[in-house]
Amino acid sequence: NNPPYNTGAFRFELTFSPHHPLEPPRATLRTPIHHPSVDLQGRVCQPLTTNAHWKPTTRAIQVLQDLLLQLDSPDPQRVLRPDVARELQERPEEFRRRAEEDTRLHAEPR
Repeated sequence: NNPPYNTGAFRFELTFSPHHPLEPPRATLRTPIHHPSVDLQGRVCQPLTTNAHWKPTTRAIQVLQDLLLQLDSPDPQRVLRPDVARELQERPEEFRRRAEEDTRLHAEPR
């Protein structure tokens, strides 16, 4: 709901292993995005779904809510693209411009 991503709809895939719920699902963003917590392959830095933090009682809706919060409000502690994180911290106007441009080019209109 917040700029710079609020004008687009982003596709992602949630993959469950045969060992779920003992193993966490994997979230992959299928829409390219200029975001410090999403790498160029669409992998998301989401501690909730790491083996160290995963609990078998965690529900899929919690994973989705955490993912949406992460995308909506970038966390400088959850970084897969250090260059983008640095841009967000040092040149926020440039970060926003590039994120809005990527959203316009790749996301589905909302």
